[in-house]
Amino acid sequence: MPASFQHGQVRDPIPPGGSAGGIRASADGTRGHPASFGRKAAVLLIVLGFGFPAFAQKRKSIATATIEPADLVEYETEVPEVRKLIEVSLELTKKRLGYQFGSNSPDNWGMDCSGTVQAALSRYGMKELPRSSYDFYEWAKASGTLVPTPEVATTEDPIFAKLKPGDLLFWEGTYETGDRDPPISHVMIYLGTLKADGEGVVFGASSGRRYRGKKIHGVSVFDWEVPREGSDSSFVGYGPIPGLRPKEAPAPPIGANVLKSLLENLVKKSEVSSP
Repeated sequence: MPASFQHGQVRDPIPPGGSAGGIRASADGTRGHPASFGRKAAVLLIVLGFGFPAFAQKRKSIATATIEPADLVEYETEVPEVRKLIEVSLELTKKRLGYQFGSNSPDNWGMDCSGTVQAALSRYGMKELPRSSYDFYEWAKASGTLVPTPEVATTEDPIFAKLKPGDLLFWEGTYETGDRDPPISHVMIYLGTLKADGEGVVFGASSGRRYRGKKIHGVSVFDWEVPREGSDSSFVGYGPIPGLRPKEAPAPPIGANVLKSLLENLVKKSEVSSP
């Protein structure tokens, strides 16, 4: 199924049950009351883009893309935990949320990269999550499963052989991070391979990255790409989300009786093969 693109219309300027600029729509259906008329007029102005022009313009600049979970090659064979994460992540891409630095809530009409990852994992059901891209990096690193990718310049590099849907992806140098060490500046989630073209897809938030030729501004799906050699930014690592995938059961220990049987079989074989 081709990606669905969303762009350019001002819709739902007031969140359900919420307010914009301190103005709340009338809930009692009162007609003819001056206050009720004023509220309705204010709501109409907001919808038309006159009440809050900056807000309306910001909503117009949002451009996002979405897909369905079944559009991914790996979705049907993945473990239930990863399928659920893919589903909740793609639900966020359908809300037409912009990129908003410092936000981690869809109620703000937009989120930044780490806020988007945090929101997805929170909706999945995880608690006590990191907030910044740096904190997510340290979280993954502490689990002992982070795969560093020094000087990687293409997603075809063999170092990505272990990359799986649901893994965290990390960049540095996408903006100035001050005294962070390492200077991690961006995080996303790898979703898998699109059936339609065989190319990778990631989930997150950005202002300027692309999806299949379309420039994106918001919470969306994106092309799976890493910076080219010589770029100001670089891709520095990936790894599984701690606690997402069930731990693989360890191989059962070989008991004494099993060892004894193996040795007896070896002895018998040697006796049979003796001249």
